[in-house]
Amino acid sequence: MKKILVPTDFSKEAENAIKVAAQLSKKHNCELILLNMLGLPLTHISEGIPADLPEAVYFMKLAHKQFEDIMSQDYLSDITVTEMVDIRDIATGILETCKKEDIDLIVMGSHGSSGLKEMFIGSNAEKIVRASNKPILVIKNEHENFNIEEFVFASDLKKDNRETYKKSVKLGETFNAKIHLLMVNTVSNFTTTASAKVKIQEFNEGTNFTNYTTNIYNDETVEKGILNFSHIVDADLIGISTHGRQGIAHFLNGSLSEDPVNHANRPVITFKI
Repeated sequence: MKKILVPTDFSKEAENAIKVAAQLSKKHNCELILLNMLGLPLTHISEGIPADLPEAVYFMKLAHKQFEDIMSQDYLSDITVTEMVDIRDIATGILETCKKEDIDLIVMGSHGSSGLKEMFIGSNAEKIVRASNKPILVIKNEHENFNIEEFVFASDLKKDNRETYKKSVKLGETFNAKIHLLMVNTVSNFTTTASAKVKIQEFNEGTNFTNYTTNIYNDETVEKGILNFSHIVDADLIGISTHGRQGIAHFLNGSLSEDPVNHANRPVITFKI
């Protein structure tokens, strides 16, 4: 891991993400790129940055001024930090920056307060999750010491999840974390224990990683199962595979409750299939 990107709107949630990214940067000797998206109307945007556009000039100067306050923080000391300001919409700017800068990991703050639905569905995070080929780490709270020891990777154990599981294993090795491979069993999509064990065994074939557990957890919905199991093992991180076309909604389709089921205060990382 060489480069970490953190989109920031200078909110408290974004600062929480920057603090986590700073810890990761120090631990893995990575460059940290902070990106602020102005999101000016597309009618104002032609090729390149219109330097003579009054709105762009004003808001870019304002953003760089706010960056001065961030760059002076102690938690960014001894880190190579680059600040960027982009006039495009959030999703487009982030994805283009990832390609241009060859980003390894995106760390984002989330305003969602409950469940996985509120964290992703219909949000900027959902748009980026859907389109990004890079892992996205979503942070909801401040973490003074961001350390991953217990890592839950939730999967439906389909073949197209195997590559993302390998990515999670690689990440787990980086943190020296124990991975809890989780399959959530629901009434609407029921699998017998015997069949589930066979699926887990086949899914895990060819993986040399040994610091893991396999788990079949019964619950009312997939989301509840992920959150409740993560609470039981006191997970430091939840990992989920996503499809580019439907993003996180594909994984949780048909399983989200109308009301918040639990406070998903744990960080979540997504891997695109």
